[in-house]
Amino acid sequence: MATQRKGIEVSIAMADAVAQANVDVIAAYPITPQTHIVEHLSEIVANGELDAEYVPVESEHSAMSVCCGSSAVGARTFTSTSSQGLALMAEIFYIAASMRLPMVMALANRSLSGPLSIWNDHTDTMMVRDAGWIHIFVENGQECYDNVFCGFRISEDPDIMLPLAINLDGFILTHMIEPVIYEDNETIRKYLPDVRMKNALHPDNPVSMGCFAMPEIYTEAQMSREHGVRNSYPTIVKAWQEWGDLTGRYYKPVETYRADDADYCIVTMGSYGETAMEVVDALREEGEKVGVVKIRLWRPFPFDDFRKAVLGKKSLIVIDRAISFGGPGGPVATELRSALYGKPGAPTIVNYVAGLAGRDVSRNDFKNIILEGKAKAEKGETDGFTLYGLRG
Repeated sequence: MATQRKGIEVSIAMADAVAQANVDVIAAYPITPQTHIVEHLSEIVANGELDAEYVPVESEHSAMSVCCGSSAVGARTFTSTSSQGLALMAEIFYIAASMRLPMVMALANRSLSGPLSIWNDHTDTMMVRDAGWIHIFVENGQECYDNVFCGFRISEDPDIMLPLAINLDGFILTHMIEPVIYEDNETIRKYLPDVRMKNALHPDNPVSMGCFAMPEIYTEAQMSREHGVRNSYPTIVKAWQEWGDLTGRYYKPVETYRADDADYCIVTMGSYGETAMEVVDALREEGEKVGVVKIRLWRPFPFDDFRKAVLGKKSLIVIDRAISFGGPGGPVATELRSALYGKPGAPTIVNYVAGLAGRDVSRNDFKNIILEGKAKAEKGETDGFTLYGLRG
């Protein structure tokens, strides 16, 4: 297949990328809004276009259990879920990371109940941010497609061996039709080698996995996990660099737009980044020295990249899409405050929570948030968070 540019639903493009990655096992359970991804993959397998095992399990808990088993024997493994499905699979989600089992998940971000909602925010992914997975956020269809290959390359690296989640905004991305450049299979084969599982389960070479641990070794096991996640950073950067060298599309842990000379910046994760850039362009024409800082790599958190991007700015307006109930702010703003604490030249942080359960955040809303956040920073009103658009 030669390189092609297609107008296509993002979920379908992502499924096509998984097929191009030549996965061995797909285990998934349908849940809105990720269903189109695995639904299309089931068609690809049923039509004989991909030689893979497609396992239609009875729940998300079972899906992750199957993924752990398939990864443990050295099979390239993929799954996908959202929201309540992730909550049900959370028990095994932690186990996949602790056993250092490589796999890629498409996590179509959606709010958690209650009240019941099928729409987008980041509540689900924040629930498992400390599980030990690598987390990447994407903002358009091309990034979804590209990061499937980057995800397998990173996850399966013999020095990493960790599961990886690609976070894409439900409906805002999953059901959107966008232009996506498909790479030819030769490029994919050049970039993505066959999986090389260390100590895979095999009857000829028995190994133990997921054993019981006494208190005397549990602490050391957790520190090993911490080292594993933190030490994945150079491999992630290298994988993105090499993908860019092949395709011309480069990714970085923290990406900025018109931020070099900005006095203040809006900080986003996910699909909001593109709207924020448009609003920044308009505000620049009005004389506002504002920029955008986009966090692409959420775990391991890119401390040095983030600090380099923001130290010296006057303030950051951070948009969270989840609430940390009873806490000092949204989960992203709280972590950014911690990352900057005590650093010379650290900007103040004004935190907004917006777009919960898919409530529309328009360009005008972004403008209001930026200008209002700037005014709050100048007045020193930086504690807690503001739930934008709250009625009543």
